[in-house]
Amino acid sequence: MIRVAAAEFQRNIGRYQDLALTQPVAVTRNGRERTVLISAEEYERLRRRDRQVLGLEDFTEDDISALERTSAPESSKAFDHELKS
Repeated sequence: MIRVAAAEFQRNIGRYQDLALTQPVAVTRNGRERTVLISAEEYERLRRRDRQVLGLEDFTEDDISALERTSAPESSKAFDHELKS
């Protein structure tokens, strides 16, 4: 990712728009990243990956019953140590 100060970005916006077609451009203010410029194609790809968060009230009784009947695959036991605190 390219990092550029906001003042430099303003002076050469066309250059950074072109660069953003191939890689993200982080625009900084006081040394800290404030915004990231990405291509429209990358933005659309990320939008397609958005996920919807559901609450328990969004599930039907049948949905909840189906979830209660499921079990994790045997291979997932390899990660049990991560649950212990």
